[in-house]
Amino acid sequence: MFTVCALYHFTRFDDPAALQAPLRDLCRTHKITGTLLLAHEGINGTVAGPDTGVQHLLAHLRALPGCADLEWKLSHAAERPFARMKVRLKKEIVTMGVPDVDPRAKVGHYVEASAWNELIQSPDVAVIDTRNDYEVAIGTFEGAVDPETESFREFPAWWEKNKERFHNKRIAMFCTGGIRCEKSTNYLLSQGVEDVYHLKGGILKYLEEVPEENSAWNGECFVFDGRVSVGHGLVEGPHLLCHACRRPILPEDRDRPEYEHGVACHLCADETSQEDKTRFRERQKQIRLAEERGERHLHADVVDET
Repeated sequence: MFTVCALYHFTRFDDPAALQAPLRDLCRTHKITGTLLLAHEGINGTVAGPDTGVQHLLAHLRALPGCADLEWKLSHAAERPFARMKVRLKKEIVTMGVPDVDPRAKVGHYVEASAWNELIQSPDVAVIDTRNDYEVAIGTFEGAVDPETESFREFPAWWEKNKERFHNKRIAMFCTGGIRCEKSTNYLLSQGVEDVYHLKGGILKYLEEVPEENSAWNGECFVFDGRVSVGHGLVEGPHLLCHACRRPILPEDRDRPEYEHGVACHLCADETSQEDKTRFRERQKQIRLAEERGERHLHADVVDET
């Protein structure tokens, strides 16, 4: 059993590059794999490994300047969710593309998981899912608005186009673990929206704490690791990943005529050319050969969150 840790924290790192090698070495020492993103605005990532190793990493991170209040959530996986450890330098730890957004200055009102249902059932509240379209497709809260964005970078433009729909409404937003809402609520406040709320700890905290019989959540929650999706109690869901488009699919989707492992699924078969598919087939061949050698091919991991 592997401990999976999703974490983030907004703080000022004057020299994030100086943190990169020590973090990579610590993770390798403790057999931790996954991805950590470093930027001047803070740290974000999901990693997995032995529980003692993850605890060593958390202690190291909390000891960094400004990181005592690091936000993290733990869950478990039967198999290692990541093959490698990556510590990457980025311009943003979650990409929104708006230079003046700063969650350290001000964010919306945090709402605990236990109080979320009452809030979103209020008639004067509009609930907005800030995640990508393929995430929303497999699960969301009852009545939530889906912006149908392919990446978080598209959210500001979507809001500008649709903001009149939410006149005189309180806005409640949610995402997987909370980090995207730190930015989206700060953005809405900067746009003059007065009453902005977001689910503290995100969907993962809600699914962990709220019993299924009392839940307003429908479906599964997409996660950016080898489990692909989780449900109530953070139990691993039924979804698989199409290794061509990186979208979640169900086991029965492999029986569709469009499906070819690592090459196409019903969601992406018409989106790629024959040249793309030929390249994907070669990639799958190399992955298979690596597995036969007892290795893990570098393209076998789940992509990072965007």
